[in-house]
Amino acid sequence: MKRVFADACYWIALLNPKDRLHEAAERVSRDLGPCRIVTSEMVLVELLNGLGRYGDDKRELGVRTVRRLDSDPNVEVVPQTSLQFRSAVERYASRLDKEWGATDCASFLLMEEKGMSEVLTADHHFKQAGFTILMETGE
Repeated sequence: MKRVFADACYWIALLNPKDRLHEAAERVSRDLGPCRIVTSEMVLVELLNGLGRYGDDKRELGVRTVRRLDSDPNVEVVPQTSLQFRSAVERYASRLDKEWGATDCASFLLMEEKGMSEVLTADHHFKQAGFTILMETGE
């Protein structure tokens, strides 16, 4: 079965109808077809942080979503480990010329480890790292 990685950008856009990428997230979700979505605990922390600025309702939605994703058989949530964190810091340190965040670096490493090339995001950092972003905005 096809596997795609889901970044916080995707989750936030999907859950927030006021997000400028909401329609793109819904469109790619419809067009994706059968697949297994892989994400990480680090990404879910970014999701919660991102929704947190929109008030109590969105914070609650974030919590419900994280709990639901943990039990969804079509979603794999990769746990955060100390080794993964240290590896992400090393990738971050080796690419100081980029604006990549530590979570991006951890995601890149995870995608490389799992042999994944497609990512549910509009974040151009993934494209810089050699991955195919599925929420192209034309910007």
